[in-house]
Amino acid sequence: MSHFDEAYSAVQAALDAGARYADCRIMVRRTESMTALDGEVEELGSGESAGLGVRALVGSSWGFYAVPDLSDSAARAAGRRAAQIAQASATVPGPPIDLVPTGAGEASWASACEVDPLGVSLSAKGDLLVGATAAAKEAGADLAEGIYQIWDTHKWFVSSDGHRIDQHIRECGAGVTASVHGDGEIQRRSWPSHRGQYGTSGWELVDSLDLIGNAPRMAEEARALLTAPLCPTGETTLVLGGEQLALQIHESVGHAIELDRILGWEAAFAGTSWLDLEKLGSLRYGSELMNITIDPGIPGALGSFGYDDEGTPATKRDAVRDGIWVGVLAGRDSAAVAGLDYAGSVRSDGWARLPMVRMTNVGLEPGPHTLDEIIANTDDGVFMDINRSWSIDDRRLNFQFGCEIGYEIKNGKLGRMLRNPTYTGIGPKFWQSMDMLSSETVAWGTPNCGKGQPGQVGHTGHPAAPARFTNVRVGVRG
Repeated sequence: MSHFDEAYSAVQAALDAGARYADCRIMVRRTESMTALDGEVEELGSGESAGLGVRALVGSSWGFYAVPDLSDSAARAAGRRAAQIAQASATVPGPPIDLVPTGAGEASWASACEVDPLGVSLSAKGDLLVGATAAAKEAGADLAEGIYQIWDTHKWFVSSDGHRIDQHIRECGAGVTASVHGDGEIQRRSWPSHRGQYGTSGWELVDSLDLIGNAPRMAEEARALLTAPLCPTGETTLVLGGEQLALQIHESVGHAIELDRILGWEAAFAGTSWLDLEKLGSLRYGSELMNITIDPGIPGALGSFGYDDEGTPATKRDAVRDGIWVGVLAGRDSAAVAGLDYAGSVRSDGWARLPMVRMTNVGLEPGPHTLDEIIANTDDGVFMDINRSWSIDDRRLNFQFGCEIGYEIKNGKLGRMLRNPTYTGIGPKFWQSMDMLSSETVAWGTPNCGKGQPGQVGHTGHPAAPARFTNVRVGVRG
């Protein structure tokens, strides 16, 4: 089934009502999720939504209108209404807004998928989560939780610039967590990350995680943490596992390089940015090992797509090269205001939300080392992995993170397990201290990135590998 005709009707109606540019996104999405607790299915959820959202540009003002009706008459009415909203906004003078050019034309794209997640039986999915949580309980967990989530999205996009694009994006992921309680505290261990692993992939991704096989170890490690010594306090050499480094990238780089934050257009939910656009191309963000790319074309990563929600094709760009800040996440309008010639990072979390600048796959390129080499070359330090808590100021500059597990490093070897490991720092100072980086990269998926008001939930990917940082304050309390 195609919905290009309805999308075209909406765009044409907006133009007829006075818009100088208009586009329409029609989205049909099916979702499914399940949670299990202590060897039993706890909750099963599923849903389907369909609707269209129209953007209209009048002068320097956008109008947006969305309806859960895919009829031709509803599409035309939505287009007219979007143009009327833009006209009402245009009564307040504003700076002129242009749109950077993007490749227009007809295109079709689908994410790779070997096993349709929605085609796998509920009984098989339930057996997986029940088996994983039961295995964790048997190994000593006081509470064992398992989860999977699936999103199956069809999109049709039409614009007055000549776009006619359809996409089919399938995403899924899963995870298991084991928690134990002791004297006034709770310890937990999660596999493969604090919320599971997610990707633009089929059910083969979930199969590869081996939840049942890894669940007992999570329970054993969680219980061992109850009696492990606390993470020491002070400045030391810090080695971060890839999963924690992925969140570090997300919070202290990904949000900071969103151009709408840098321009001051966005300040809700997660704040603005410490970056100054005048320093693009010259600011030292990190050490020479720091090479951050924006790449929505990584196969299987959660932030991947063929075209963003403005019709810009997926294109790899540098955000940081050899430690120097050189690129941003941008939309067609924000890029034009900033004097840039590229966009490609605009998405919405559904047909009823206005598209905005969002992270795609923002990650570190591999380094020249291995984790074993990093550990072997560290005389004294702390290794931390799997996020447990995060806090960062509203300029994405000062941060404090807690991890599920830590280990002391002594004379090039991992030593005792450490409880409640934490670290803190200031973004550029922290990244400039990175002196070793592994080549063992995983594209970690974050399915719960919040931004905007009304809030939107974005799916982002973060390629990352273990890395070492010097003179980092660890063991912060409170």
